[in-house]
Amino acid sequence: MRNEIRLPCHTTTSPGGAGSNGATMDRRGFLGLVGIAGAALLTGCTPGAGSAGRGNTGGLAWSTRLHVPSVDAGTVAADGTRRFRLRAQAGRSQFISGKSTTSWGFNGPYLGPTLRAQSGERVAMEVHNELAESTTVHWHGMRLPAAMDGTPHQPVEAGSVWRPTWTIDQPASTLWYHPHPHGDTAVHVYRGLAGMWIIDDGIPDGLPGTYGSDDIPLIIQDRNIGADGSLREDDTVPIWGLMGNDILVNGTHGPYLEVHTRLVRFRVLNASNARMYNLRLSDGRPITIVGNDCALLPAPVQVDEISLSPAERAEIVVAFNPGETVVLTSRSGDNGLDEGEFDILQLRAATTLRTNGPVPSSLPGPAPIAPPADARTRRFVLSGNSKINGREMEMGRIDEVVPVGATEIWEIDNTVYSHNFHVHDAAFSILDIDGHDPPAYASGWKDTVFVGGHKTAKVAVTFGHHADPTTPYMYHCHILQHEDKGMMGQFTLVESTTQTSPPSGMPRTAGRHEHAASDS
Repeated sequence: MRNEIRLPCHTTTSPGGAGSNGATMDRRGFLGLVGIAGAALLTGCTPGAGSAGRGNTGGLAWSTRLHVPSVDAGTVAADGTRRFRLRAQAGRSQFISGKSTTSWGFNGPYLGPTLRAQSGERVAMEVHNELAESTTVHWHGMRLPAAMDGTPHQPVEAGSVWRPTWTIDQPASTLWYHPHPHGDTAVHVYRGLAGMWIIDDGIPDGLPGTYGSDDIPLIIQDRNIGADGSLREDDTVPIWGLMGNDILVNGTHGPYLEVHTRLVRFRVLNASNARMYNLRLSDGRPITIVGNDCALLPAPVQVDEISLSPAERAEIVVAFNPGETVVLTSRSGDNGLDEGEFDILQLRAATTLRTNGPVPSSLPGPAPIAPPADARTRRFVLSGNSKINGREMEMGRIDEVVPVGATEIWEIDNTVYSHNFHVHDAAFSILDIDGHDPPAYASGWKDTVFVGGHKTAKVAVTFGHHADPTTPYMYHCHILQHEDKGMMGQFTLVESTTQTSPPSGMPRTAGRHEHAASDS
């Protein structure tokens, strides 16, 4: 029997660049599958607060149209550089009808616009921090120099501007951006600082591709919304941190989406602090997975369910028949992070649908990463909720030194309850989970892997070509409370395999910063 709680519906009071919120508790085994369907199932919603571990099925009114974040393709300068401007700012959002509360967002009150650029382009970011405290912006999944990565070593102080620039060099993929200040990442993301980033590579893929029509972003987050409409930060789950039973999708609570094509591509991002989702469609119909974290797959994979831990993404295609209604749901699991049943998004097909598709039998995604016979193996032991290899994160310590362009085997040995593992400036393929092959859809390029309690994941990691012996990248658990507590390490990329000693000191800032007042 499914649990039920009464939940608020959400709308954003300020225009422009708003995003989403949503999710719920956590726990579940590795990457799962995803089932999507198209039959009719209606559930309803009413205001109320949530608590971790319970669900919301059967209580949503589906009265608010899904907000789709606007696309920001920047502006192209005379030299071909694509320029973007982001403003981290506080705003007012309405998560319960008639109740306004403070939230944070990029270029708006909550979340941010979907950034879009082409592989091979030079991009220049202009990040204005209009908050009252320091933050950072990390380009999650991007291959770029360490000084531009937006880690704790590149803080953007209150009232200042950060201008990182780099050339995009990676396949078509669905990435995202979010804060990464050490010790404060969880609360900055929870308040609403996040957004999606789509990389195009110009290679035809035959998939639905009209943004906002048959190509839809779904940023899923869980929140604990108080009766006064506030985002409650005092209710935390001891092991996992900030969690709640109020699910937001693109900043909308109880959302519905009208679809007008036979096939719809959804770019699904789990942007929750800790909760894991086991996504399927209410009528059990299969869905087609065409991509995951870092690239399209070489071929589509049909499944009934897909599990996404925090920071993981999946591109899925769902088929619809005219006039039907179906609900995207999340099934309760046994991993701690995924407790509770949740209805997430109602999908309503129009009575007449435009024909598009079919999904091609092959896709232009890269082949899985294969380690060379002499690949170096590194082992990372996760313990408690704050340690990797027995140590907590220290800003001045380099934990690993990796040759540029290397392909290595990394073994993540989880000795306790559920964790996941994210590597910056890298893509990897999962070799095995506890000695077993990963699901077929998880064989492509990823940057985050779920590692269930007392399990071991082995991945083949390929690194970038931006050598910098003094500015580190990060690897860490993407359960944000764990990251903030210290479950994070640092590595540098170096030109020579003999350069193994960490530097005596590391910069606390990198990139170009200015005070906002000096910029027009």
